[in-house]
Amino acid sequence: MNTAPTLTELKAGGRAYYYYSVAAADKPGAAQVARLPYTLKIVVENVLRQCAAGHGRMADVAALLAWPERSGAPPEIRFLPGRVMMDDTAGIPLIGDLAAMRDAAARLGGDPRRIDLDVPVDFVVDHSIIADHTAAPDALARNAALEFKRNAERFSFLRWGGHAFGKLRVVPPGGGICHQINLEHLARVVCMQQDGGHTLVFPDSMVGIDSHTPMINGLGIVGWGVSGMEGLAAALGEPLAMLIPEVIGCRLTGRLKPGVTATDLVLTMTQTLRRHDVVGKFVEYFGPGLHALAVPDRATLANMTPKAGATMSYFPIDAETLRYLRSTGRNAQHVSLVEAYAKAQGLWHDPAGPVAEYSATIEIDLASIEASVSGPSQPHDRVALHEAPRAFSTACPAVVATEAAREDAPVRDGDIVIAAITSCTNTSNPAGMIGAGIVARNAVARGLKAMPWVKTSLSPGSRVVADYLAQSGLQKSLDALGFNVSGFGCMTCVGFSGPLAAPIAEAISGHGVTAAAVLSGNRNYAGRVHPLVGASFLASPPLVVAYALAGSILKDLTREPLGVDADGEAVYLHDLWPDDDEIRALIDATVEPELFIRSYASLYAGSAEWQNLQHQRGINFAWDAASSVIRRPPLFDATELEPAPLADIKGARVLAMFGDLVTTEHISPMGVIPPDSPAGVYLQRLGIAPADFVSYAARRLNHDVMMRGTLASVHLHNEMTPGQAGGATRRMPGGTRMSIYDAALAYQRDATPLVIVAGRGYGTGSSRDWAAKGVRLLGVRAVIAESFERIYRANLVAAGVLPLQFADGQTRRTLRLDGSEMLDIIGLTGNLVPAMTLRCSVTRADGSRDECDLTARLETMREVEYFRHGGILNCLLRRRCR
Repeated sequence: MNTAPTLTELKAGGRAYYYYSVAAADKPGAAQVARLPYTLKIVVENVLRQCAAGHGRMADVAALLAWPERSGAPPEIRFLPGRVMMDDTAGIPLIGDLAAMRDAAARLGGDPRRIDLDVPVDFVVDHSIIADHTAAPDALARNAALEFKRNAERFSFLRWGGHAFGKLRVVPPGGGICHQINLEHLARVVCMQQDGGHTLVFPDSMVGIDSHTPMINGLGIVGWGVSGMEGLAAALGEPLAMLIPEVIGCRLTGRLKPGVTATDLVLTMTQTLRRHDVVGKFVEYFGPGLHALAVPDRATLANMTPKAGATMSYFPIDAETLRYLRSTGRNAQHVSLVEAYAKAQGLWHDPAGPVAEYSATIEIDLASIEASVSGPSQPHDRVALHEAPRAFSTACPAVVATEAAREDAPVRDGDIVIAAITSCTNTSNPAGMIGAGIVARNAVARGLKAMPWVKTSLSPGSRVVADYLAQSGLQKSLDALGFNVSGFGCMTCVGFSGPLAAPIAEAISGHGVTAAAVLSGNRNYAGRVHPLVGASFLASPPLVVAYALAGSILKDLTREPLGVDADGEAVYLHDLWPDDDEIRALIDATVEPELFIRSYASLYAGSAEWQNLQHQRGINFAWDAASSVIRRPPLFDATELEPAPLADIKGARVLAMFGDLVTTEHISPMGVIPPDSPAGVYLQRLGIAPADFVSYAARRLNHDVMMRGTLASVHLHNEMTPGQAGGATRRMPGGTRMSIYDAALAYQRDATPLVIVAGRGYGTGSSRDWAAKGVRLLGVRAVIAESFERIYRANLVAAGVLPLQFADGQTRRTLRLDGSEMLDIIGLTGNLVPAMTLRCSVTRADGSRDECDLTARLETMREVEYFRHGGILNCLLRRRCR
């Protein structure tokens, strides 16, 4: 098969372009392209372009065109994204990895300048600002000042990276959240480049090192979240090796009922898709109900893709896509090109047109969606709004027994201590934000106020949101209820909610109160929003305002009043709830293209503080050995250009054993560093006071902090230490209790390899490198689980840790494992291939033995290669030094 005949002319807006036609690559008369899902058509085009450039494989095209007809394992293909997106908490360590790779390249006799980016990287600083100050006119300015004070060294390092790596485009702090900036400004949908004498056009595509990257699927762009190390490899020009996925079609009918929000839809869909087991699969939306969802609604839904476990949640290009591009200030000529290209390439959605073939189809009637919240600790734990009190009481049964004992406490079980309008998931949706403003306006008009124990905050994902809320006049009402703008960044959604008022914090700690948070975010795992908050609920922005008025999650907002007005009349949620027509009218009047054009005109400039930061220049970074923030990463252990032969894992001990749905937040926290934790003790020995710890996220380029923080979450429950929460274990033999970090050091001194054992869904949550790097540095050679979340499995491979899966029907329980065993994992010395079976011999403390089969979750030959090299970074380093 030859790609030359697929180069086809396209006329759009009076100009001539060329593109690689997917239909032309099909065998004559086969018409297989027509039945492909939209996502796979885009992947086919990507491979065709790689072939034209001389580094693709036409066998990949043939395998894609034959989808879904296949026998045996799905074929392995290579996808090369057009760009990569990074945020600062995960991205700054990756810039550190690049700097260390340059140092290592020099040691291996290579040219450090060969360690550079081949693919453009959009790097957005959005995870560094903390909601220390809220509910005040100067909250934004004070939080921004603290952000620079705490992160000056990190930002200075990043400014060095911006000069040292040519294709690194840095969005300074204060610009907004990466996914929202991507949606509103960076994304092109269709890209152009000069190819000889032609202007070549092709689909925009990307990967991001944050799990919520699929938000861009709402705009018709193929993109998904990967581990940081995978994202770095892609930025270095390494194609992503992937198995052709199953594609689940989601057929939408009807439309949302009046008063039902996109958040209600996404929480319902997250629960529904999680039940359908879409882990590692593409989800593609189609059907007559598609036109009833505007792009912001689609983006809200796509943003939560990782919480359902899927890789993507794709919405094809249609008239709504074009409308959004125009409304956000995109060039008219470019919008015309998007339409012409999508129709010519078969990427345009026509509800009356033929339907693609899917691996399975899910039917969703939008009219069936009802007002919802999710909680108290998982995004897929959706309940109808009226069931929120029951959901809390079921998870926290002590509420009834202890209520009377806390008459003197300023807060009681179920009281909401944080109400945050936060996260790109929902602040990117004008309907939700305008709706929240209307609820606030109506509440203020009735004389209502937020309850005094509620910490309220508003952290939009872009400055455009602040502009249209101010222009509509609604920000004044939000301010009156304490929802002043506190920063443009992730903030409460990623756990940077700042301190609670001292009396509130003391009451929670001193009385054992189970307090609640309500946020318009995308994650609510135990302890994530705030270490003192025992239950968190995801909700739409208007409901966040309503709950701030009510003050308790135990109040049924569908039946009970939110408060009493100045005349003594009860005020109910339905009295304040906005009318859909009013929301639409305010959006049309205030959310104008000029706001986006003006806001994004100076995206890369940054503040005066940013511009005045002193920073290094040069090819190599000069590390400061005394720094507690920026340290040379230790993962580059390659001393030869070829890796050492693999060895079986013999005499391994179990470092920890966990149950189901352990999140990357549990494995590698990003929030507060407790003073009495191994990381806190280490920092204090360096002379750093607890008030200056900042967070784990701020010290991710210091491996001595991050190793000590690995598996140290106070919300983690190791089954080897029942009744003791936090990062503790028993060292074997003998069973002495100690911290996981201290035990790992002791095992390393004895040259004892380590494994972790877990249940289902190990590694849900963020695409967090340190959740894999940390266990690697602790000496963990393999993780044995019933199943893995997609990104975390790949992350382990990238770090050189072997993910192993129990055979069907076997678990840690059926094997009667308690952590005292010694394990031998046999079969690594031969010809290692994807998904091969390894033998595990279990020697118990009494000397008895059992055996079981484990599947090596290396899914592609590329992953086998990464594992052989001790991880993806060592592999890439060796490759660039040859």
